[in-house]
This record gives sequence, C-alpha cells and structure tokens, in this order.
Amino acid sequence: MRILSIDYGKKRTGIAVTDPLQIIANGLATVSTSTLFDYLKDYIAREEVERIVIGKPMQTNGKPSENMARVEQFVNRWRKAMPQIPIEYYDERFTSVLAHQAMIASGIGKKARQNKALVDEISATIILQSYMESKRIR
Repeated sequence: MRILSIDYGKKRTGIAVTDPLQIIANGLATVSTSTLFDYLKDYIAREEVERIVIGKPMQTNGKPSENMARVEQFVNRWRKAMPQIPIEYYDERFTSVLAHQAMIASGIGKKARQNKALVDEISATIILQSYMESKRIR
C-alpha cells in the first residue's frame, strides 16, 4: 500500500506518493486546492493508500502559520468522510526552500524554478521522504 503526502496551499496543492513497497517518494501532481478532495477520492479508488501525510504549516518560531486553519478544515473534512484512511500531520517548515535548492542542484533552469506548481509537488515529495525517513529511524 502507498503513503500519499500533501503540501496544502490556498490555491494549489502538491501531492506525492510512495511506490507500493514504500521505498521511495515521487511527485504525483499539483492540483487546484478546490478539487483536491475529489482528486484524492478518485486516486484512492484506483490505488491502495495506507495513509495520508499532510504538511503542518508552521512558522520558524513554532507557531502555526496563517494556512493552518485551512489545513485543519481539510483534515477534519477528510477524517469525517474517509475515516478508513488515516491522515496525519508532518512538519513542513523549510520544504519550499529545500524544493528550490533541489531544483537548483538538479540543473533546472531559472524559468522552470518559477513554476509554483512544480515547487508544490517537490515540496510534497520532500515532506513524504522526510516522513518515511523519520519512521525508519524509530
């Protein structure tokens, strides 16, 4: 079964998913946040998903960012509608910075690095990879 991760944004949301053996995280898509719920339901109808990990938007001082209320609304809606697939938070601080650094290191051009949808998808992948590594360490 796969693990899916979400980098939830006000307008766009990046999504990443593991392979069925949960060895590696790959970017899946960036979707309009208004269609996220339906996109996930459709994806889960086609693929087995064990759980969802959603980035917990925090400021560097540890306080919730302004996006936290929107994320909590989505999580509550998910838990009511799809209780069979757990959703859990994972700290997403610095994922956008790491995504930009990864893009630079991979040689992606400046114009492509300005593609916010790609940044969101890479951020979701970083969240998922970090989550998987934290589980392996324990």
